[in-house]
Amino acid sequence: MDRLKNKVAIVTGGANGIGRANSELFAQEGARVLVIDVDDQAGLSVVEGIRSRGQGAEFCHADVSSSEEVASAVELAAKKWGRIDILCNNAAYLGQLHSVLEATPEEWEQSINVTLMGAHYCTRHVLPHMISQKYGAIVNIASIQALVGCPASVAYAASKSALLGFTLSAAYDYGRYNIRVNAVCPGAIQTRISPRPDDPFYDWQCRQTLLGRVGDPKDVAWAALFLASDEAAYITGGMLAVDGGWTSK
Repeated sequence: MDRLKNKVAIVTGGANGIGRANSELFAQEGARVLVIDVDDQAGLSVVEGIRSRGQGAEFCHADVSSSEEVASAVELAAKKWGRIDILCNNAAYLGQLHSVLEATPEEWEQSINVTLMGAHYCTRHVLPHMISQKYGAIVNIASIQALVGCPASVAYAASKSALLGFTLSAAYDYGRYNIRVNAVCPGAIQTRISPRPDDPFYDWQCRQTLLGRVGDPKDVAWAALFLASDEAAYITGGMLAVDGGWTSK
C-alpha cells in the first residue's frame, strides 16, 4: 500500500482490461487517478468502484487520437490535483486484425492514430507539468508483438513496435528532467476481448508460454506499478516483458 501516495496518475484506455487493472491498482496504492476512455459507462463504473473504497478518481471521456481532447483531459487533472506525476499510455486500437494483404487503410490509420499518436499526444501534454516539477514517470503499454512475430496483426504489431522506439527516444530526451519513460510488453492476457478457453487460439497462446497459461490484467498492472513507483527510480528506457516466458523461448 501507498507506493504511489500523493501522486497523480493518468491512465488512458483505463476503463477495461489492462487499463482498468492499472487504474484500480494505482488508486489502491495511493494515487489519485484520472481514467481516460471513450467507454463512458465502463469508465464511470471504474471510478465509482475506486471512490467506494475511499480512493480518489475522476473519469474523462476523451479520444486519445485527438490532441485537443487529450489537452483538455490533462488540464482537468492538473487543475483538480495540482500536478501530474504518472502517465500510463495504455489506449490502443484493438479492432479485428489482419495480415499485410488483408489489412485495410482504416485499420492502419486507427492503429497508428490511437496506439502511437495517442501516446505521443498524451506524453506531449503531460511533459510541461513533469518538467516544471522535475519529476515524472511514463509507462507505455506496448506488446510482445513488438518483440516476436505473431499471426495476422501487422498494423497492430507495427504500431506497438513504434511505441518502443518512442519510449527510448523520450527517455533519452527527458531524463535530465528526472522524467523516466519505460515500456511494459504484455503477452497473452485474458480480457473481455481475448480468446476463450474453448477457442483453439487460446490453447495455442498457452503453448507459447513457459508457464502454460495466459495472464491476468493485474499481472501487467503490477509491472506498470513498479515502473511508475519510486522503487524504479533508476530505471528508464527499459522494457519489461510480462508474457509467461513467451519471448524467452
